[in-house]
Amino acid sequence: MEKVNHITEKEKPKYWVPAIEKAHLVMNLVCSSPRKYRLMDLVHETGINKSSMFSLLQTMEALNWIVLEPDGTYSNGSVIAQWAASFYRHNDLISEFRKEASLYAEELGETIQLARLEHTDVVYLAKEECSYSRVRLVSEPGMTYPAHITALGKVMLAGLTDKEVRLRYAGQALEQPTPNSVKDSGELFKQLDAIRKQGCAFDLQEAVIGFCCVAAPITNSSGEVVAAVSCSMLQQVWEEKKDRAALQIKTLARKLSQAAQQ
Repeated sequence: MEKVNHITEKEKPKYWVPAIEKAHLVMNLVCSSPRKYRLMDLVHETGINKSSMFSLLQTMEALNWIVLEPDGTYSNGSVIAQWAASFYRHNDLISEFRKEASLYAEELGETIQLARLEHTDVVYLAKEECSYSRVRLVSEPGMTYPAHITALGKVMLAGLTDKEVRLRYAGQALEQPTPNSVKDSGELFKQLDAIRKQGCAFDLQEAVIGFCCVAAPITNSSGEVVAAVSCSMLQQVWEEKKDRAALQIKTLARKLSQAAQQ
């Protein structure tokens, strides 16, 4: 069975509920690829036996968590949209980001993004695009990406100790989607050390060829990194804009940090 949100058997709390874990596994698959999985596909992907899966799907369908399509595949139910809307409506940091980030997006002529760190993944929370930009990033709120290949992820990893980072990546290989991606833990820790000193992180075509990015951390009243903001742009304008983008993103991160500390 797959790990749930990267939680290992040792990390599971004492009163772990297996039924919720199974539902979570199913929802992750259905939400990531609506209209892709049928009952037996879900059985195969999760390791849950057929009879348990049938009961689970029947219950989730009755609760409007999922919808059984005419072709036998499953898609997201209306409850998921309600939960998502509530999350974004009542998240103060996202609200503050939406108020501030559009100004920076327009000034830089690029896309500004907000994200948080979940184990070794970046989870995108919000995005503000320049009104006159012809470039549209594929990342959307709710999407995830490996932290070690993104500026957002690296700047949040830098907020942890090296020991904490090692524990998170224990037994996990580093994905390398481009030739510029971090290749091993030694290179990652070297970058994290530099990030702590300079106060921002860079993605130089490490996640996607042709795109560069700069990110800065958002901290709470205890100084903990709780999220990060970034500016992404095409590689051909990077040299022209990188210094201004770094300055602006650091400024935005400080403003959002002040809001997070209130």
